[in-house]
Amino acid sequence: MPLTLRQSPKGPSNMNNAEDGSVSSGHQMTPLMLDGDRSVPRGDSSPQRTNETTALNAQQDTDFFAQAARFAFCFVGLQVSYLTWGYMQLIMTTTFEPTKSAPDGKFPSAAFCVFSNRFLAIIVAIISVRIRHGAVLANNVAPLIAFAPCALSNTMSSWSQYASLRYVSFPVQTVFKSSKIIPVMIMGKALKGTSYPISQYAEAFMITVGVAVFSVASKSSDKDTATEVLGLLFMCMYICFDCFTSQWQDKIYVKYGRPNVDPYQMMLGVNSSAIVMTTAGLILNGDIPKIIEFFKVNPSVLQYNIVTAITSASGQLFIYTTIKEFGPIAFTVIMTTRQMISICISSMIFGHSMSVKALLGATLVFGVLFYQIRRKYLARQQRS
Repeated sequence: MPLTLRQSPKGPSNMNNAEDGSVSSGHQMTPLMLDGDRSVPRGDSSPQRTNETTALNAQQDTDFFAQAARFAFCFVGLQVSYLTWGYMQLIMTTTFEPTKSAPDGKFPSAAFCVFSNRFLAIIVAIISVRIRHGAVLANNVAPLIAFAPCALSNTMSSWSQYASLRYVSFPVQTVFKSSKIIPVMIMGKALKGTSYPISQYAEAFMITVGVAVFSVASKSSDKDTATEVLGLLFMCMYICFDCFTSQWQDKIYVKYGRPNVDPYQMMLGVNSSAIVMTTAGLILNGDIPKIIEFFKVNPSVLQYNIVTAITSASGQLFIYTTIKEFGPIAFTVIMTTRQMISICISSMIFGHSMSVKALLGATLVFGVLFYQIRRKYLARQQRS
């Protein structure tokens, strides 16, 4: 499943990507090669033609590295945001001082964790859209209702992930989180009719296996939560909703034009609907009194929740930028490899050693990724 670094034309267009078999719309960057409608004349050895070809090749190399730098920026931003977010999430799932409504000492409301993330995100989005576009809603091409489906799926995905933490063991969590690439491809086919060749599914499968092997083999503690049927149901919900979210967001970019919807407007649209849903959930479930009681007994939990919300907001900005510029598949690969990076950092901090199986899993994943990048680059060079 090739990573695609795409170049942005000036206006919306529809073009067939012959390299990976997918159809990209709008001005999403095409893979690292010449656009399909541009070809380099061959067979003309005149000095003028030679100079033109040389200049074109130089420009292509410049574009390649500029796109690579932008992709690296998105990659690092996502990793920093969500590695920090994951660490804070881990703290939030530990045992605190018990309360009357939470005798087990665990934070009593997964819905509030989602709410706090959306609350800060919508504040950031409103400020950003106002500064960038001069108005909060007046200059938005895509109506707010267009974001409602992915807002619902995003909310349900986050809630399912938080809810599953009590019922799912580490290996099961790893397998589910590692397997998102292929479901995202299937969801893209269902929502947008995007076609992927068999080779992409094979590469996605190898990445999935590599990440799962690496993560499970790197597990250093035998103490783990037992897997229950309810936990498996939550994880299935998480995968389905998460795959739908990124593909629907990409569909919005395609439908309304990528130049007309920026990451801040996407963030505003998604969180406007999500904040209504999560607030309604908190009220209907009666969670607010439980949360207030828990914060009074455990004031440090509020601080952890604020940090989690900050990293979630920054992560959302990088998510929408990555999906807009490089597509949902590239985004999913980045988030899948995040597990490996997280485990590597944990091993360095706590002095855990890596097993041979873990190293083999890592070699498989990065071998596939480097193969994809090299293949794209060579294909682009051959066409030039």
